[in-house]
Amino acid sequence: MAREQLGVLGALDAAKTQWYHFTAIVIAGMGFFTDAYDLFCISIVTKLLGRIYYHVDGAPKPGTLPPNVAAAVNGVALVGTLVGQLFFGWLGDKLGRKKVYGITLLLMVVCSIASGLSFGSNAKGVISTLCFFRFWLGFGIGGDYPLSATIMSEYANKRTRGAFIAAVFAMQGFGILGGGIVGLIVSASFDHAFKAPPYSVNAAASTVPQADYVWRIILMFGALPAALTYYWRMKMPETARFTALVAKNAKQAAADMSKVLNVDLEAEEDKVIKMSGSKANSFGLFSKEFLKRHGLHLLGTTSTWFLLDIAFYSQNLFQKDIFSAIGWIPSAASMNAIHEVYKIARAQTLIALCSTVPGYWLTVGLIDIIGRFSIQLLGFFFMTVFMFALAIPYHHWTLEPNRIGFVIMYALTFFFANFGPNTTTFVVPAEIFPARLRSTCHGISAAAGKAGAIVGAFGFLYAAQSTDPAKTDAGYQTGIGVRYSLIMLGVINFFGTLFTLLVPEPKGKSLEELTGENADENEVQNATSRIFSI
Repeated sequence: MAREQLGVLGALDAAKTQWYHFTAIVIAGMGFFTDAYDLFCISIVTKLLGRIYYHVDGAPKPGTLPPNVAAAVNGVALVGTLVGQLFFGWLGDKLGRKKVYGITLLLMVVCSIASGLSFGSNAKGVISTLCFFRFWLGFGIGGDYPLSATIMSEYANKRTRGAFIAAVFAMQGFGILGGGIVGLIVSASFDHAFKAPPYSVNAAASTVPQADYVWRIILMFGALPAALTYYWRMKMPETARFTALVAKNAKQAAADMSKVLNVDLEAEEDKVIKMSGSKANSFGLFSKEFLKRHGLHLLGTTSTWFLLDIAFYSQNLFQKDIFSAIGWIPSAASMNAIHEVYKIARAQTLIALCSTVPGYWLTVGLIDIIGRFSIQLLGFFFMTVFMFALAIPYHHWTLEPNRIGFVIMYALTFFFANFGPNTTTFVVPAEIFPARLRSTCHGISAAAGKAGAIVGAFGFLYAAQSTDPAKTDAGYQTGIGVRYSLIMLGVINFFGTLFTLLVPEPKGKSLEELTGENADENEVQNATSRIFSI
């Protein structure tokens, strides 16, 4: 029989939805708004960077970033994010969630501004500086993943915990949308103020000197929402689960949560000592006991996040290339530099508004009703279906009358990514691992996702190149084309469906019930089987 739950944790589990829940969602969510804005706004300005810094006089097409430079600009923040997820995830379990939380936010603010101030006497200098600051920007973003998810899961009640964690992550949708809107406003303003002919009319005049400010303003704007929430992030108390179960300070946990919940809570020091000394609360990450109880769970969370992000990031970072391929964005030569930014930002905004944001918030509404497992399985399944529906008759979608249909189908894959595994892969790792390893395991799962994002970003960059040498981007070898790239992504989504079977369903259960942290010794062996109620 399970031990009686600690009073302070039982009070959190049973608490009605209160103002502090929404405050926590906003404080953590604005970090995710910034995360998404900073990671995805680069796709709006890469074409502009190519025109400004890699222009070739007399070339029939505008300048583009060389393959190695484009890979670095698009991927360096993802590499930084991966490293940050592992480092800050581990640090959050060692020092506490709150102590590390402010560091990540400061890194994002400083490096967002520094990215826009990238300097150099030539193209190589500017791009090198940009990549340096975007790596450290990614490092800070990486820390936000495990810390925000863990803090929200440990603050939430068990009835609506999934919705609260998903709501934090759903701010990513607004971040992507915000990046598109800022791109639209800035590019439209500069395009109106500084008239320029298309590249095909006057190549040199098509990129006005003021275009160099456009990409810098767009990148720096990401610092604003993060800076606005720094004070409130520092005012949040440490989570009771870390204080009681990891730091073993029952008195402080009760005092902190008494203020948060506006109730008197007793400091149960004897109970904390007894719980912390049990076998269920003493094994480490690299122990046989962890492998036995949580090994398959960690495999499930890492593999599904890895596979999901291959597909998700390749679509998001390179959707401008897909829109160009089907003619939804005009050829680069028919536009001036700033107007091309406007067209790319418009496409990203429409996709975010019509599919990305609704998908996130539908998950928030349904995750505690139909469960994480069902949503993730459904999402991977329909992503597979729509990806194959795009890829197999690809020539059909490239014909003029069918291009809107292509965009609708493409938007549906985004919808089911967000009403599906893109949200649930973030939520579940914050619920199913013990408190002393929760941030670390979430960081490992998230880092596996970013490894998938790097594969998607770098792989798709080369794979999606045309099989016709005359149609490839400057400096690229021929690839397998967009059609076969989409088929590959469909296969990846199918494997995501299979690996979802390893992911448990945490709906409606307390964190300690899921992890066995309040179990008696004779229940330890049964803890794993209890949470596979799928």
